[in-house]
Amino acid sequence: MHIITYTLSWCPHCQALKEYLNKNKIQYENIDVEKNEDEAEKIIEKTGQSGFPIIDINGEIIIGFSEEKIKSLLKK
Repeated sequence: MHIITYTLSWCPHCQALKEYLNKNKIQYENIDVEKNEDEAEKIIEKTGQSGFPIIDINGEIIIGFSEEKIKSLLKK
């Protein structure tokens, strides 16, 4: 299971996502899109979305923080 989160440091939804993943001991790689503009451009181009957080779970994309969607993809 490979999880990548694309977040902004000041975004409350991004903070909630990371707190949820940490609380549930779910390992993930975080990319701060403010510090990594190349990755920001890549994920925006891939998804057509410029809102964050964006979560990539084994290639499946979730826009925004949704516990239900995360749990659903983790069960696959």
